Amino acid sequence: MFYDAYQAQQDILAPFQGFARGSSRLLRQFDEAVPGVFPLRHWAAMFDILGGARTTHERPPFGFTSVQVDGESVAVTEEAVHAMPFGTLLRFRKDTKRKQTPVLLVAPMSGHFATLLRGTVATMLPDYDVHITDWHNAREVPVSAGSFGFDGFVAHISAFLRAMGPGAHVVAVCQPAVPVLAAAALMAEERDPARPRSLTLMAGPIDTRVNPTSVNELATSRPISWFEQHLISTVPWRFAGAGRHVYPGVLQLTAFLNMNMDRHVKAYADQFRHIVSGEEEAATAHRRFYDEYLAVMDLPAEFYLETVKIVFQDHSLPLGKLTVGGRLVRPELIQDMSILTVEAERDDICSVGQTAAALDLCSSLPAERKRNHVQKGVGHYGVFNGRRWSTEIYPMVRETIESANRAAEAAAA
Repeated sequence: MFYDAYQAQQDILAPFQGFARGSSRLLRQFDEAVPGVFPLRHWAAMFDILGGARTTHERPPFGFTSVQVDGESVAVTEEAVHAMPFGTLLRFRKDTKRKQTPVLLVAPMSGHFATLLRGTVATMLPDYDVHITDWHNAREVPVSAGSFGFDGFVAHISAFLRAMGPGAHVVAVCQPAVPVLAAAALMAEERDPARPRSLTLMAGPIDTRVNPTSVNELATSRPISWFEQHLISTVPWRFAGAGRHVYPGVLQLTAFLNMNMDRHVKAYADQFRHIVSGEEEAATAHRRFYDEYLAVMDLPAEFYLETVKIVFQDHSLPLGKLTVGGRLVRPELIQDMSILTVEAERDDICSVGQTAAALDLCSSLPAERKRNHVQKGVGHYGVFNGRRWSTEIYPMVRETIESANRAAEAAAA
C-alpha cells in the first residue's frame, strides 16, 4: 500500500511542481529583460524550490560528449557492451586510436542511479577506457525476468569483466565492495583470464563490526523479517515491473536525507539567497546536484534483504562463511592482484576500518600489493566526488592500476 499511496501523491503533485518550475524560469527571464524588479526574484526563488524538491525515477544523462586525451579533444559516445535484465555494462567509448587500460567502475545499487558517479567518471575518463555498471530501476524490470539477489550481483560483475576481457581493473564504490571482492576471489580461484588486475574498494562495508555507524546499528537492531514486513513494497500495475517486490528508492533517499537534514535545509535556504541575489552559477550547481540526488531507483527486494543479512547482520565475508552459488568465497586465494582501500575520515555511513578489513582477508597478497588510505576532511561522498577525490585520492587509484599493469607485464615476460 505504501507504494500506491506514494505514487498517487507524486501524480497529484506533478502538475503543480511543473507549473512552479515553469513559473520560476519565466520570472528569471523577465528579471533579466527588465532588471530591477526585485520582488520577482523572491517569487522566482520560491517557485524554484517548490518545483525542484521532487523525486524522479528516470536515470539522468551522464552527459559526456567529449574529453581531452593527450591535449586533444576527442568525442565520447555511450556504448552498451553487455546488457542483462538488471544492469548494462556501459562503455564510454572515445574516438581515439590510443589504447587505454580498461577499468570497470562498479556503482552502488543503493537507491541512486549510476550517474551519481558522474564526477568519478569525469576524472578517470581522460586516462582510462572507462566502463560502468548501469543498474536498471527494478520497477521497470518485468517479473518474467526473474529475481535478482546477492548472488546475481556477483554474477553480473563476473560477466561484465569477461565481456571486457583480460587486463581490466575494478573500482568499486560503497555497497559493491563486498560482492566485488567475492567475484574477484571466485575468479582468482578459477584462474579466470578475465580476473581483474587490481581492486580499488572505496568506502565499502567489508566488515561492519568495525566502528559501527548508526546505519550498521539499525541493520542489526531488528530481525530480517521486520525489514521485509516494513520496507518492502509491490510495484504498481502501471509500470513494466508491476507485481515485483522492491525496496523503494524513495525510502533509501529518505534515510539519507534524515542523516544530514540540517545540511539539506541549509542548501535550500542558500538556493533561495542565490536566486534572489542573482548568483545563477551557484543556483545552477544546486539544481544539478539535487536533480541527480533526488533521482531514485528501486532495488529488487531479494537483493536488498540478502545484502542486509549477509553484510550487516551475519558478517558472512569477514567470518569466512560467505557462499555464492553454493561456493565458499575465499579471499585468501587472491594472489596476483593489487588492492587499494579508501576510507573517509568523516564517513557516517561506512566508518574508518570497515573497508581496510579487506586487506587482512587477502592474506596471500604481499604487503607491497596492499594499501589503505584514509582521506582527511571528507565524508562518504567526498571519497569519489569533488576536489579531494580528483587531486588526492585519484592519483593513488591511478598508481595502483599502473603498478598492477607493470606487475602483470613482468610476470608475462
